Amino acid sequence: MRSLSLAGQRRLVYLAVLGFATVGTYWGFFSDGLPILRGPTARASEVAQGRELFEHEWAPNDPLAHGDGLGPVFNAKSCASCHFQGGLGGGGANEHNAVSFEVFPRPGDLTFVTGNLHNFSTDPASKETEKKLRELYPVVKGRTIQTGTQNCRMTTTIPDFDPVRTESIQTTALFGAGWIDLISDRAILRNERNRGLRTAAKEMSLDFDNIPVGRVRRVASGIGKFGWKAQFATLEEFVAAACANELGLGTPSTEQAKPLVGATSGTTPDLDKKQFRSLMAFIKTLPKPIAVGGDATAAHGKELFTTIGCAVCHVPDIGGVKGVFSDFLLYTLDDPPPPGGSAEYGAPPPPELKLPDRPDSEPKPNEWKTPALWGVADSAPYLHDGSAATLRDAIKKHRGDAKSVSEKYKILAPDDQAAVLAFLGTLKAPPDAPLLSNPGVTKLGRK
Repeated sequence: MRSLSLAGQRRLVYLAVLGFATVGTYWGFFSDGLPILRGPTARASEVAQGRELFEHEWAPNDPLAHGDGLGPVFNAKSCASCHFQGGLGGGGANEHNAVSFEVFPRPGDLTFVTGNLHNFSTDPASKETEKKLRELYPVVKGRTIQTGTQNCRMTTTIPDFDPVRTESIQTTALFGAGWIDLISDRAILRNERNRGLRTAAKEMSLDFDNIPVGRVRRVASGIGKFGWKAQFATLEEFVAAACANELGLGTPSTEQAKPLVGATSGTTPDLDKKQFRSLMAFIKTLPKPIAVGGDATAAHGKELFTTIGCAVCHVPDIGGVKGVFSDFLLYTLDDPPPPGGSAEYGAPPPPELKLPDRPDSEPKPNEWKTPALWGVADSAPYLHDGSAATLRDAIKKHRGDAKSVSEKYKILAPDDQAAVLAFLGTLKAPPDAPLLSNPGVTKLGRK
C-alpha cells in the first residue's frame, strides 16, 4: 500500500477534524443525548433499609432518630402516608396537600420570605395556621397623601397592601425520580433554546399561533427539575427538603423545619449520613412508570396529543430518558387578571410604597413547572393544587401559556377528545412498584 504524501496526510487530518466538528455541532444543537438504558442502582441491603425508613412512622424522640425525631412541625408521620397512589412512592390525594406561602417585602423589612405552613406540631404552642402567618405579616394599611404645590395640590390614595400569598400544593409521585435525576442540565437548556429558534422561525413566516417558550429555573446547584416550582436541581436536595419540611427530620445537609413562632434550639440531624444514603437508595431506585399497550383509539389519541400542541411542553423524551413527558420549564397556567381587576396572582407592592418586587429568581405565583406525565393515569387529582378531579378537567383548566392547547382540545370532536384521554390512560404507574407493608399508614400518618 502506497503511503500518503504529506499533503494527503494533512488533507486527511483536515477532513477528520471537520467531521468531528460537524458531529459535535449537531450533537450540541440538535441531539438530545443517548438513551439512558440503565437507571440508578444501589445495594439491595441499602434499598431495604431505605424502604424501612420510608415506611417508618416517626415519633418525637424516636429511637431511630439521632436528634429530636418527628417535628417540631410536620405534615405527616411517614413518607408513605403521602406517597402511596399506585404503590409505595406514588402521589397523594388532596387531603395530603401542603400550603406554601410567600411574603413580599414590607416597610421596615425588605426581605422576600418563602416557606410552608405545617398541619401539625409536637407542641400546641407551635401550631401553624394562616391566621398566625397573617398576624406575623399583617396588611400594610393604605393612606391618602397630598402632593404638589400649594396652588396645585394632588391627592393620591395608596391602597391596602397584603404582602402574603398562599397556595395549596399537591404531593407528587416519586416513581422514576432517579431517572429524572440523570437528565442533564444541558439537555433541558438545549430543548429550551431549540424551542426558541423554532418559534422565532415560525414568527418570521407570520405564524404566531405558538405556545410561548417556558423558562428554566436556575438554582444554586444547577437547573431545577424537582418540585412544582422547579426549586431543586437534584433528587438529593428534594428528598432532604421533604424530610425537613414534611416530617421535621433534619438531615446532614438540611436542618429540620422551624415553627413560625417560638425559638428552637439547634439539634443533631435526625438522620445520619448512612440513614439518608439508604433512604436515597430506595427513592432513586423506585421503578419508572410505563406506557401500557393501548388500542387504536389510544394510538390516535397519541397523534392528537402532538397535533394540538400538548407535546410541545410535555416532551415525550428528553436527555436520554424516554416516556417522561416533560420539558421541566416554568409556564403560567392562569390567564392574567383583566385591567383594573383584582391582584389575585401576586401583584407587586403599590409603587408609592417604594418596595422591591419579587426577585427575578423567584417564579411568579401562577408559574409552574411542567409535570412529568408518566404514570399520570394513576395520580389523580391533577394540577399543582389537585383542583382537577379528572384528566379532562386538567386539560380544560390549562390557561395562560397553555391556553391555545386547551382551546384546540375543546374544539376536537367528542371521539377525538376521548382518544386523547385514552392515550393518557395508557401512562400507568409501574407494575413492579412496591406495595405498602401497612396500608393503614396513609391514614395513621395524618393523625
